[in-house]
Amino acid sequence: MAENKLTLKYPVIVEGKYDKIKLSNIVSSPVIVLNGFSVFNDKEKIALLKRLSRHEKVIVLTDSDKAGMFIRNRLKGYIGSENIINLFIPRIKGKEKRKTASSKEGLLGVEGTDDQLLRSLLMRFSAEENGVFAAAAVSNAQFYADGFSGRPDSKKKRRLLARELSLPENMTAKALLEAINLLITGEEYERAKNKIQSVNIHE
Repeated sequence: MAENKLTLKYPVIVEGKYDKIKLSNIVSSPVIVLNGFSVFNDKEKIALLKRLSRHEKVIVLTDSDKAGMFIRNRLKGYIGSENIINLFIPRIKGKEKRKTASSKEGLLGVEGTDDQLLRSLLMRFSAEENGVFAAAAVSNAQFYADGFSGRPDSKKKRRLLARELSLPENMTAKALLEAINLLITGEEYERAKNKIQSVNIHE
């Protein structure tokens, strides 16, 4: 029902029309469709995104596969990383109902993600949300001290950390730290970190 939809502070950018259809059940805010890689040949759409991001931030919600990450990185060049709020769905194995085969990486995309999970991801950006979301404030130095950057086994530890936090496992150290400081609470970070450090990752 419309009264249960979220009104967000920012517009949402998604990859395809089925992602938009999915979000139409959850939010009443503008949802902009990129149409996959074709957006980078669409001068009018790029101009729209640039103009939109000059006045407010935009939420980017693409699939958590390599293609989705590629699109996110390309968008930074057009509208600037400072104007983007990156939201990530967990890397869940599965196939969308309308498709006859799984994606190349065998992961569910935005359209196949549970409504409640999407709602929980977007809730903190609701215009009606009065509570303050206390995201983690992890510095580069702390990230290094915790073993997630600059060490021989840091890449493996980052993959485990991302998995624990339901973030894409193929993120760079910089991108993962950025996502943590935007989307994850300090308590969630400490809990995930402690769980990883209690396990022998060389086993």
